[in-house]
Amino acid sequence: MSGEERREQIVEAIRGRMLSGTDLSRKMGVSRQVIVQDIALLRTAGYDILSTRRGYILQEGASCRRIFHVTHDDQHTEDELNIFVDAGGRVLDVFVEHDVYGLIRGELNISSRRQVREFMENLKTGKAVPLKALTCDEHWHTVIADSEETLDFIQDELAQRGYLLND
Repeated sequence: MSGEERREQIVEAIRGRMLSGTDLSRKMGVSRQVIVQDIALLRTAGYDILSTRRGYILQEGASCRRIFHVTHDDQHTEDELNIFVDAGGRVLDVFVEHDVYGLIRGELNISSRRQVREFMENLKTGKAVPLKALTCDEHWHTVIADSEETLDFIQDELAQRGYLLND
Protein backbone atom coordinates (compact mmCIF):
# COMPACT_ATOMS: atom_id res chain seq x y z
CA MET A 1 0.00 0.00 0.00
CA SER A 2 1.30 3.45 -0.86
CA GLY A 3 1.59 6.28 1.65
CA GLU A 4 -1.28 8.11 -0.04
CA GLU A 5 -3.55 5.05 0.20
CA ARG A 6 -2.57 4.59 3.85
CA ARG A 7 -3.41 8.22 4.65
CA GLU A 8 -6.82 7.81 2.96
CA GLN A 9 -7.44 4.78 5.17
CA ILE A 10 -6.36 6.72 8.25
CA VAL A 11 -8.87 9.46 7.43
CA GLU A 12 -11.64 6.88 7.10
CA ALA A 13 -10.56 5.12 10.30
CA ILE A 14 -10.69 8.29 12.44
CA ARG A 15 -13.82 9.73 10.87
CA GLY A 16 -16.38 9.80 13.67
CA ARG A 17 -14.34 7.76 16.17
CA MET A 18 -11.14 8.08 18.13
CA LEU A 19 -8.23 5.72 17.55
CA SER A 20 -4.85 5.74 19.26
CA GLY A 21 -1.62 5.92 17.30
CA THR A 22 -0.88 2.36 18.42
CA ASP A 23 -4.23 1.11 17.11
CA LEU A 24 -3.68 2.91 13.81
CA SER A 25 -0.16 1.53 13.45
CA ARG A 26 -1.44 -2.03 13.97
CA LYS A 27 -4.30 -1.51 11.56
CA MET A 28 -2.05 0.00 8.87
CA GLY A 29 0.91 -2.32 9.46
CA VAL A 30 3.41 0.48 10.02
CA SER A 31 5.23 1.98 13.00
CA ARG A 32 3.63 4.52 15.28
CA GLN A 33 6.18 7.07 14.04
CA VAL A 34 4.90 6.62 10.48
CA ILE A 35 1.37 7.31 11.77
CA VAL A 36 2.58 10.52 13.47
CA GLN A 37 4.16 11.61 10.18
CA ASP A 38 1.01 10.70 8.24
CA ILE A 39 -1.14 12.72 10.64
CA ALA A 40 1.17 15.71 10.13
CA LEU A 41 0.87 15.35 6.35
CA LEU A 42 -2.92 15.06 6.58
CA ARG A 43 -3.09 18.24 8.66
CA THR A 44 -0.94 20.01 6.08
CA ALA A 45 -3.40 18.82 3.44
CA GLY A 46 -6.21 20.57 5.34
CA TYR A 47 -7.70 17.81 7.50
CA ASP A 48 -8.74 19.03 10.95
CA ILE A 49 -7.41 16.18 13.08
CA LEU A 50 -7.61 16.50 16.84
CA SER A 51 -4.87 14.77 18.79
CA THR A 52 -5.68 13.81 22.39
CA ARG A 53 -4.11 11.54 24.97
CA ARG A 54 -6.70 8.92 23.96
CA GLY A 55 -6.01 9.13 20.24
CA TYR A 56 -6.80 10.90 16.99
CA ILE A 57 -10.19 11.95 15.66
CA LEU A 58 -11.16 13.78 12.50
CA GLN A 59 -13.11 16.96 13.25
CA GLU A 60 -15.91 17.37 10.74
CA GLY A 61 -18.97 19.57 10.74
CA ALA A 62 -17.75 21.59 13.69
CA SER A 63 -16.32 24.63 12.01
CA CYS A 64 -17.13 27.21 14.68
CA ARG A 65 -14.92 27.67 17.73
CA ARG A 66 -15.26 29.81 20.84
CA ILE A 67 -13.45 30.17 24.14
CA PHE A 68 -15.66 30.54 27.20
CA HIS A 69 -14.31 32.20 30.35
CA VAL A 70 -16.17 30.64 33.28
CA THR A 71 -16.24 30.10 37.02
CA HIS A 72 -18.17 27.74 39.29
CA ASP A 73 -17.65 25.50 42.29
CA ASP A 74 -16.93 21.76 42.05
CA GLN A 75 -20.60 20.85 42.43
CA HIS A 76 -21.42 22.58 39.15
CA THR A 77 -18.72 21.02 36.96
CA GLU A 78 -21.02 18.32 35.57
CA ASP A 79 -23.80 20.82 34.90
CA GLU A 80 -21.39 23.12 33.05
CA LEU A 81 -20.06 20.32 30.84
CA ASN A 82 -23.59 19.09 30.11
CA ILE A 83 -24.53 22.58 28.89
CA PHE A 84 -21.85 22.29 26.23
CA VAL A 85 -22.64 18.76 25.05
CA ASP A 86 -26.43 19.02 25.28
CA ALA A 87 -26.32 21.94 22.85
CA GLY A 88 -24.17 19.95 20.43
CA GLY A 89 -20.75 21.31 21.34
CA ARG A 90 -17.48 19.47 21.84
CA VAL A 91 -15.33 20.65 24.76
CA LEU A 92 -11.79 20.45 23.42
CA ASP A 93 -9.94 21.55 26.53
CA VAL A 94 -9.81 23.38 29.81
CA PHE A 95 -7.11 25.89 30.66
CA VAL A 96 -6.14 28.28 33.41
CA GLU A 97 -3.78 31.23 33.64
CA HIS A 98 -1.58 30.57 36.67
CA ASP A 99 0.28 33.48 38.29
CA VAL A 100 3.56 31.56 38.41
CA TYR A 101 3.38 28.86 35.74
CA GLY A 102 1.45 30.77 33.09
CA LEU A 103 -0.97 28.94 30.81
CA ILE A 104 -1.80 25.37 31.89
CA ARG A 105 -4.02 23.40 29.50
CA GLY A 106 -5.67 20.00 29.74
CA GLU A 107 -7.21 18.19 26.77
CA LEU A 108 -10.78 17.00 27.31
CA ASN A 109 -12.43 16.21 23.96
CA ILE A 110 -15.85 15.71 25.56
CA SER A 111 -18.91 15.61 23.31
CA SER A 112 -21.50 13.44 25.10
CA ARG A 113 -23.12 12.96 28.50
CA ARG A 114 -21.42 9.56 28.72
CA GLN A 115 -18.04 11.23 28.38
CA VAL A 116 -19.07 13.84 30.97
CA ARG A 117 -19.96 11.03 33.41
CA GLU A 118 -16.63 9.29 32.74
CA PHE A 119 -14.77 12.54 33.34
CA MET A 120 -16.65 13.13 36.59
CA GLU A 121 -15.89 9.58 37.76
CA ASN A 122 -12.19 10.20 37.11
CA LEU A 123 -12.35 13.36 39.22
CA LYS A 124 -14.15 11.52 42.03
CA THR A 125 -11.32 8.99 42.37
CA GLY A 126 -9.34 11.77 44.03
CA LYS A 127 -6.24 11.07 41.95
CA ALA A 128 -6.42 14.56 40.47
CA VAL A 129 -8.11 17.88 41.05
CA PRO A 130 -9.64 20.12 38.39
CA LEU A 131 -7.31 22.76 36.96
CA LYS A 132 -9.75 25.41 38.18
CA ALA A 133 -8.64 24.58 41.73
CA LEU A 134 -5.39 26.39 40.93
CA THR A 135 -7.18 29.66 40.11
CA CYS A 136 -10.06 29.94 42.61
CA ASP A 137 -12.48 28.25 40.14
CA GLU A 138 -11.74 30.60 37.21
CA HIS A 139 -11.00 28.76 33.95
CA TRP A 140 -11.58 28.68 30.19
CA HIS A 141 -12.93 26.06 27.78
CA THR A 142 -12.38 25.88 24.03
CA VAL A 143 -15.59 24.58 22.44
CA ILE A 144 -16.38 23.74 18.83
CA ALA A 145 -19.83 23.41 17.30
CA ASP A 146 -21.51 23.30 13.93
CA SER A 147 -22.74 26.91 14.05
CA GLU A 148 -22.34 30.27 15.75
CA GLU A 149 -25.97 29.94 16.85
CA THR A 150 -25.08 26.83 18.85
CA LEU A 151 -22.21 28.68 20.51
CA ASP A 152 -24.50 31.66 21.22
CA PHE A 153 -27.01 29.28 22.85
CA ILE A 154 -24.24 27.80 25.02
CA GLN A 155 -23.10 31.28 25.99
CA ASP A 156 -26.64 32.26 27.00
CA GLU A 157 -27.05 29.09 29.09
CA LEU A 158 -23.74 29.68 30.88
CA ALA A 159 -24.74 33.30 31.58
CA GLN A 160 -28.18 32.31 32.91
CA ARG A 161 -26.57 29.92 35.39
CA GLY A 162 -24.02 32.49 36.48
CA TYR A 163 -21.01 30.56 35.16
CA LEU A 164 -19.93 32.99 32.44
CA LEU A 165 -17.36 35.68 33.22
CA ASN A 166 -17.29 38.82 31.10
CA ASP A 167 -13.89 39.63 29.68
